[in-house]
Amino acid sequence: MLEKCVFRIRRALTTSFCVAALALTSQAAVARDGLAGRYRLHDGPDVASELILLPNGKFEYFLMAGSLDEQAQGTWRVDGGALRLATIPTPVPAIFSTGPASSSADGPLVLHVTTPAGRGLASVHFVLGFDTGRPVTGYTQDYGWSLDGGEKRAPRWIEFSVPIYNLTSPRFAIDLTRGNEQTFILTPNDLGTIDFTGMQVDIQPHRLILHRDGGLMTFEESEPNGQ
Repeated sequence: MLEKCVFRIRRALTTSFCVAALALTSQAAVARDGLAGRYRLHDGPDVASELILLPNGKFEYFLMAGSLDEQAQGTWRVDGGALRLATIPTPVPAIFSTGPASSSADGPLVLHVTTPAGRGLASVHFVLGFDTGRPVTGYTQDYGWSLDGGEKRAPRWIEFSVPIYNLTSPRFAIDLTRGNEQTFILTPNDLGTIDFTGMQVDIQPHRLILHRDGGLMTFEESEPNGQ
């Protein structure tokens, strides 16, 4: 008799646990399905951006604003009333590195920034430091950049940046014994792929608020259920 009572109690507890687990699972599915959809950024006529939450827990993102292009994809979930995004795979940052150097007779310093394949890159910002005085700033062209022939100071270091992507190089030493034509290489890797992991995203009715770089990006729902 005792064994039968224990069995009935265990069966009742197991049934209650399963019902509760199914209820929680159902609630999570409803919450996720209710949030799935296409959300568009409202940030002026010159910006196009969309965050798509698919019902299967995947997300897609893109942004186009002038010469800036961004994208990302990964997974999403609701946690504690907030949206959690995880970019998958984790983006590999772009890097600058020192390339080859060569000499031209009595020529000024010539800077080149190229891709790993050797294609010249324009619009890379740089700061060139000297042994004395203020640095010189400028932008590269696809054919390079030349120091003014009247400059008598000795160049000592250089830093590169692509401000639109918040990309900055370390400081590289300028060693003219290697030659006056110096090349630096920008390896883009996943440049333009945004790592959303850890970013705060607030959920509001038909709206997502992304906290990024000290500002807010408001995405309004345009199509529900990820259609």
